[in-house]
Amino acid sequence: MIGKLTGTFAGLTSENAALIDVGGVGYCVRMPLAVALSMQDGAHVSLCIHTVVREDALDLYGFPSQDELGFFKLLCSVQGVGPKTALGILNVADVASLKRSVAQGDASTLTKVFGIGKKSAERIVVELRDKLAEHKGTAGAALGSDAEVIEALMALGYRADESRHALKGIGDKAEGVRERLSAALKHLGSRSA
Repeated sequence: MIGKLTGTFAGLTSENAALIDVGGVGYCVRMPLAVALSMQDGAHVSLCIHTVVREDALDLYGFPSQDELGFFKLLCSVQGVGPKTALGILNVADVASLKRSVAQGDASTLTKVFGIGKKSAERIVVELRDKLAEHKGTAGAALGSDAEVIEALMALGYRADESRHALKGIGDKAEGVRERLSAALKHLGSRSA
């Protein structure tokens, strides 16, 4: 099983899979489209890989971070969600936004994915919320406080998109509302300086 690939980005295939050249061997890796389109030909890449072995194919799904790979696997663990559907879900929004939507019980983001209707989206949100609660840790604590941090930043005059960008910029470096708010303000301050 392949768990990580490090090599050179060699373009996209006709199916929008990334072609990663590793020592002269080209691997076709399916990944979120935004990630694939952000890569430049010849760029050095390192991807966390999820390998799916089927009777007629060996499919590789690649992600730039363990967090994205973990969320992809969590999506695949939901009944009725396979790797292609999980990748489709990751194509509509970034992992942090999807986790927020799930935590808030908002299924509307998932209905943007081809093949997922309102009832399926609601079922996926319910199952994911339970699974995220089981996997709750530092990232889960940060996720719960993010809505409060965004609200506080907006009360201070920052736009919602600036607030989300600041939280994305600090990642999981801080826990709790106060620490995350402080780190987000520092991040916003450093950008404007």
